[in-house]
Amino acid sequence: MKRIFDITMSLVLLAALAVLMLVIAAIVRLTSRGPALYLSDRVGRDNVIFKMFKFRTMRTDTPAVATHLLDRPDAYVTDIGKFLRRTSLDELPQLLNILKGDMSFVGPRPALFNQYDLIELRTGKGVHTLVTGLTGWAQINGRDDLSIPVKVEFDEYYLKNRSFLLDMKILWRTVFKVAQSEGVRH
Repeated sequence: MKRIFDITMSLVLLAALAVLMLVIAAIVRLTSRGPALYLSDRVGRDNVIFKMFKFRTMRTDTPAVATHLLDRPDAYVTDIGKFLRRTSLDELPQLLNILKGDMSFVGPRPALFNQYDLIELRTGKGVHTLVTGLTGWAQINGRDDLSIPVKVEFDEYYLKNRSFLLDMKILWRTVFKVAQSEGVRH
């Protein structure tokens, strides 16, 4: 049922948001050097690496590490990138990852390939067996404000309590968190 929901909703949203996504892609290309999309190596289900799509929000010379690990993250974020991140519009291309089956609407956020501490903690708790998500229990309970061990606690809670009803609750709360730009640091 979850996969059917993911396919149906990603197709509906891709169709409904196609013009907006084309406009965002054009603005990214016109306001900074480089491609409109950024393909990030991420850790998915069973710790398999996949390419996660995002609108590019950072300069092309940015090191491939988690934003919080950069000395001066704001120095790398483009002007339009600040807006895209604050509104989470940079995440819209992940609808393609959901359609492909790399991701789901709800699950733990995919770790960067080099976030070894997060990967190790998730694997130890069995969280790595879940399909990663566009949003998740940790996202609505703190997002960037959470330490990695606390994120993994929220991911483990989701693993042990996942249901269609919980997914709907997470999606509903995500709408409000995104509208308020809550938990976004960079």
